[in-house]
Amino acid sequence: MIDLFSDTLTRPTAAMRSAMASAEVGDEQRGEDPTTRRLEERAAELLGQECATFLPSATMANAIAIQLFCGPGDEILSAENGHVLNYEAGGAAVHARASVRSIPTWTGIFGKNAVLQRLRQDTPHAPRPRLVVVENTTNAGGGRPWPVEESDGVLEAAQQNGLRVHLDGSRLFNAAVALGLPARRLGRGFDSVTLCLSKGLGCPVGAVLAHRREISVQVRRFKQLMGGAMRQSGILGAAGLYALEHHVQRLDEDHANANALAQGLEEISQLVVEKIPLRTNMVYFEVPDRYSPDQLEQRLLANGLRVSRVNHRRFRAVTHLDVSAQDVQRALAIFRQVCQNELS
Repeated sequence: MIDLFSDTLTRPTAAMRSAMASAEVGDEQRGEDPTTRRLEERAAELLGQECATFLPSATMANAIAIQLFCGPGDEILSAENGHVLNYEAGGAAVHARASVRSIPTWTGIFGKNAVLQRLRQDTPHAPRPRLVVVENTTNAGGGRPWPVEESDGVLEAAQQNGLRVHLDGSRLFNAAVALGLPARRLGRGFDSVTLCLSKGLGCPVGAVLAHRREISVQVRRFKQLMGGAMRQSGILGAAGLYALEHHVQRLDEDHANANALAQGLEEISQLVVEKIPLRTNMVYFEVPDRYSPDQLEQRLLANGLRVSRVNHRRFRAVTHLDVSAQDVQRALAIFRQVCQNELS
C-alpha cells in the first residue's frame, strides 16, 4: 500500500527509535524530565519564543492558546477553512466559551484588511474580538505557506486593535523550508506558536506550544487541567529532539515529491489539479462531474493507493517521510491505470 492519506502516518525511523530508547528520563509532571526540558528549550529557540511546553498534541496546544487569550463571550478570528474552526471539535466553545468568526478565504491566507473588516464595534450586543489565529501552512488551503508580508500585516492589525495572535504552525517547518527562511522569522511577533512533531517531522506523538516566559505558569496549569501532564515523557521528547536536528531540511524531499506528483497528475485528463504558487507536501485535486469520485476512491484502494477524500469531489494526497520518489512514480502509474481504464 502506498499511503498518501496524511503526513500523520509517518513512523519513527530506526535512528529516532534508538534515540528514544536511550533517552534520559524523569517525572515530567514535576518538571524533572531532562530530555523534555531540552526539547522545550530547543523548540523555543527555533521558534523565536522565550519558552516552550511539550504537549501530547497540536490540538491541545491550540486549545491552551485559546484559553490563554480568550474567555466567555470573546471572539476568535480564523480563516473559514482553518483547523481551529473545522477540525478541533468546537474546542474554543468548550474550553474558553468563546466563538469563532470566519474570515472568507479559500486559500486559508488573509491579510491586514481582512482582519480589519471582520472586527466588530465595541458594543454590549456583540462578541469581543480578542484573538486572531494564523495557520501556517494552510492545510485545507492546499499546504500553502504564508507570505511573510501577509502575516506581518495581520500582526500589525492585531497590535493596533489590542488583539492577540496565535500561530497554528503545525507544519511551520514545511513553510520555513519552502520559503527558505528560519522558523523563528515566521514565528516572530506572535503571542504563541504551535508546532506539531508527529506530522512531517516524523515523531510518533507530541507537539510544543511556544510562548512568552511570563505566561509559563498559566500554560502549565491548563496543561494539567486538560490531562496533558506526563511522567517519563523524555522517551517522546528524544524523538522530538532528533526530528528537530535531522528531519527539518529533509522536508525538501517531501516537497519535491509532491511537485512530481502534481505534475504527473496534471497529465491525467480525468483529474483537475489545484495549482498553487509554492507547493509544500500536499496535492489537492478534483474529479469533474462526468466522473465518479466514489469509483476513483474505491479503485485506487483496490490497486494499493490511498488518498484523503476531503469532500464529495475534492481529494488530497500528502507526501511524507515514508514516501519515496519511487513510491510517487508507482502512485502515478496507479492513477493512470485507474483513470484511463476504469474510471467512467
